[in-house]
Amino acid sequence: MTLRIAALGLDHRHIYGMSQGMLDAGATWRGYWTDGAPAPLAGFVERHPDVPRCATVAEALDGTDLALIAAAPADRARLSIDAMEAGCDVMLDKPGCLTAAELAEVRAVQARTGRIWSVNFSERFEVPSTTLADRLLAQGAIGRLIALTSQAPHRLNAHMRPDWFWDAPRYGGIIGDIGTHQIDQFLHYAGTLDAKIVHASATNLATPDRPRFQDFGEILLQAGDVRGYARLDWFTPDALPTWGDGRLTLLGTEGYIELRKYVDVGRAGTDHVVLVNKDTCETMDAADAGLPYFTRLAADVRDRTETAVAQTHTFRVMELAIEAQRLADAGRGS
Repeated sequence: MTLRIAALGLDHRHIYGMSQGMLDAGATWRGYWTDGAPAPLAGFVERHPDVPRCATVAEALDGTDLALIAAAPADRARLSIDAMEAGCDVMLDKPGCLTAAELAEVRAVQARTGRIWSVNFSERFEVPSTTLADRLLAQGAIGRLIALTSQAPHRLNAHMRPDWFWDAPRYGGIIGDIGTHQIDQFLHYAGTLDAKIVHASATNLATPDRPRFQDFGEILLQAGDVRGYARLDWFTPDALPTWGDGRLTLLGTEGYIELRKYVDVGRAGTDHVVLVNKDTCETMDAADAGLPYFTRLAADVRDRTETAVAQTHTFRVMELAIEAQRLADAGRGS
């Protein structure tokens, strides 16, 4: 079986990584649909000049196995439901949906159709250092995991942002958007779905021209004895050579692992993994550790399995992200 993919909505540049990951896994293009001329469209056409543009969503879904959705966040749930109803599996840019009502409808349609509804948490799925961290944890390199600390700075690039980015009901807020990555990683590395939001806050610290925009957020999570803290912000300085110095620290009873994912100032390259325990104190290059999500998802579409990520995990991430954003918006924190 040759997997056929179609892109629905080119409103976020994440469609580039989503598309390339599936092409590398052996997929071929069916076509794409998008509304109007969003900024990422030019880059998509430059990368994939031979992919036909479809006039309607239905045309793009016809003959498609897997729909890749990177529309504005408020449109993603509806497009994914249309795709599942049409018999297609789905990979979405994060967040997959914005509200509890959307999530409930998605869950009902997914259960009824049996289709795959997978959110591409790119800070784990498109980062080789997370693959190496999986292996080190499985080997017991740091003993029992007890805490995660995640730093998720992003560059604002205000002049490049579409109108929906500044519209809270269409965008979803800093926790509902960026925070999905951090919640995904917490649940994944803690190895559980039984987690709770201990604290969540979001505020505007330095974007006075957009008073409803949230440029800083925090989440504190707990799952049994494992605690997790995440800092989210839009304050990446201009001199940094990439969009953000994203880092993840995994603390165990016998050591720690730090993932310096996108940049390590003073050191060339990306995906540096620091391991410190009773025997080792070194920095490892994880660039060749692999990105198994895409090949596993392709196999899941073909074999009707759940090797890339469990459906229950994806739903739980979204449930917690929506709850955390609600708490932050209410100003109650917990």
